[in-house]
Amino acid sequence: MYAISLGEDAELRPLEPWHAEEFLAHLERGREFINQYIPFAAKATDAQGAREVLQRYADMRAADTGSLHGLWLEGKLVGGVLFLNFDAENGNAEVGCWLEPAGTGRGLVTRAMRVLIDHAVDQRGIHRIEWVASAGNTPSLNVARRLGMTRDGVRREAYPYRGVRHDLEVWSILAPEWREARGRAVHSDH
Repeated sequence: MYAISLGEDAELRPLEPWHAEEFLAHLERGREFINQYIPFAAKATDAQGAREVLQRYADMRAADTGSLHGLWLEGKLVGGVLFLNFDAENGNAEVGCWLEPAGTGRGLVTRAMRVLIDHAVDQRGIHRIEWVASAGNTPSLNVARRLGMTRDGVRREAYPYRGVRHDLEVWSILAPEWREARGRAVHSDH
């Protein structure tokens, strides 16, 4: 229905239950890579499972507690970005991402996340944007750095996943910091 260009033949679009077949094909291409840190790939192993994952996020969007957004590269779904724990009343939201290997190394997540954070701060009045990632997930932590986030701390062994307890790094950026960084970026473009 609508798409936001991220440049270089990439688009950010809503990812909805009717995309289940495309979402499943994407997960099949990148399942091993995605499953390193992201559990929903393990749950969507057939069309029904894919639809259920997407429906859960559609329900979150309807409840204003989260949302899922796909990243399309040259017309193919290669990953996505999301809001979870979206709490407009208290001005807090968590963001996250995932990619299949074909989408990596292009800055797609960073560019898409800027769109999501702009929306959260400017349209929804979110004050604190949080990024939580496994301490071993260097590409994800690098996105938090590129977005200008501050490392708040580590939740030691807080994430039991695939038989291992992972440390979780918590990063954040506050609305005034985001606006200031965005203002510096705009001025440096001229």
